[in-house]
Amino acid sequence: MKLRKFGRTNWQVSEIGYGMWGMGGDWKGTTDDQHHTSLDLAVELGCNFFDTAWGYGSGKSEQLLAALMKRHPSTKIWAATKIPPMNFKWPSQRGFLLKDCFPAKHIKEYTEKSLKNLALEKIDLIQFHVWEDSWANQEEWQRALEDLKTEGKIDAVGISVNRWEPENCLNSIRTGAIDSIQVIYNIFDQAPEDELFPLCEEMDIAVIARVPFDEGTLTGKLTKETTFAKDDWRGTYFVPENLNSSVDHAEQIKKDLPEGLELPEAALRFILENPIVSSIIPGMRQARHVKANCDCSDGKKLPSDLVQKLKSHRWDREPTTWSQ
Repeated sequence: MKLRKFGRTNWQVSEIGYGMWGMGGDWKGTTDDQHHTSLDLAVELGCNFFDTAWGYGSGKSEQLLAALMKRHPSTKIWAATKIPPMNFKWPSQRGFLLKDCFPAKHIKEYTEKSLKNLALEKIDLIQFHVWEDSWANQEEWQRALEDLKTEGKIDAVGISVNRWEPENCLNSIRTGAIDSIQVIYNIFDQAPEDELFPLCEEMDIAVIARVPFDEGTLTGKLTKETTFAKDDWRGTYFVPENLNSSVDHAEQIKKDLPEGLELPEAALRFILENPIVSSIIPGMRQARHVKANCDCSDGKKLPSDLVQKLKSHRWDREPTTWSQ
């Protein structure tokens, strides 16, 4: 496993991290026994950056991470979690007020909840689970975080940017109070390269690339006939409008891949080509996925002509009622 610098924190984190949303209950088809096995394997393969949130099962995913850290006491595991908005609405909407999403009391309350779930005295990275850049210069959230740092309860601060809104954090970064940005970045979603990544590079802000497989499209396994369990979140995301066009776009990418290179591997290696990315956090619930994803961290580069072909598959989308 290759390591990368996590922005100005200077942490050395695994370039393949671990996204733990699927272990909170919103994705169906696996058990906690499988989750424990997958998490342990990731650590054995050198993964040391784990991203969770209180919102992933009201703390369940955080508790799974706590159990993992307890099983591996001699291994440094960087724990990143997120504070849910007080109105519990995902994603944020224009016009939402800071006082309704992240007042100081709420920031501190849910940091304490996460500390308890994670069984930690200090959280490495606390992130806002939604964000509006209009809140950038409102001092309440900054003072709350300064208090938590002074109390030794958090180390670094990040923002998880709303889907398909990579510019909705630029002014917040410029405040100097943010250490990392978590953003959707993949073969389709290349818009962060336009304005966000240059600013992150300038200010030495860590970048966490989430949704590397576009919620499953870039695994190449979805078809236009794919269905999901009634209580599986993906069923609300892959509505026919999205599923049909997503499958079509994925099929076009497959035509550009050389023999022997499968779409999931190409998806991860494409992201690894960008040095501004500190860690990619694919969701991994099964051991075979952990092995396949971690194997991509071998230092091998994609041919430059293939990178350019993959770049041609950029697909700019706008947030909708189903994009969440």
